[in-house]
Parts: sequence; structure tokens; C-alpha cells
Amino acid sequence: MAIALAYVTFPDEGTAKSMARNLVEAKLAACTNIFHIASVYEWEGKVEDSEEFVALFKTSPESYDEMAAAIEAAHPYDVPCIMRLDVTANAAYEAWVRS
Repeated sequence: MAIALAYVTFPDEGTAKSMARNLVEAKLAACTNIFHIASVYEWEGKVEDSEEFVALFKTSPESYDEMAAAIEAAHPYDVPCIMRLDVTANAAYEAWVRS
């Protein structure tokens, strides 16, 4: 068994929490963890230094594509960061995520 994680950045905590709630309610994610982060990146020719929030969405590999499409459709960024990580966890947790 395995779990698919989506690592997604957001401009603020409210947007991240709203997306998390929507995906959990839609049964596309089992759980989401949200962290405050600092980001340094190049955008439109300038180096940016900003605060963002990253969300780790946990889902089954079978549900990942639908979840990622929902994130991309509703995300406020022009180019959202949606990265997939396939991981394993203890059997009981993986079973819970899949349920």
C-alpha cells in the first residue's frame, strides 16, 4: 500500500484551510497539514522573498489525479506548485487514508 501526498503552496492560511476543508469534505483528501513557510523564488524576472503557507494533502494514489485537478482549478496562483510525493506509512494509517 502507499499514500500520495500533494505538496502545495498558498498565499495565505485562509486559502490553504479553505482548500483543505473542501477537499476533505469532497473525500478527495483524508487529511491536510498546513505550515507557515518562507519562500525565495524568481517570478517575472525578479527574485521574490515572501511568506506563504504549504499544505500537505494526503490521499490514495487512485484519488490523486482528481484531487490535483481540483486544486489546480481553484488555486489563486497563475502557476501553482502542486508536487506529488509517493510515501509509505504504518499499515493502520494507510488503511485510514484509503478509507
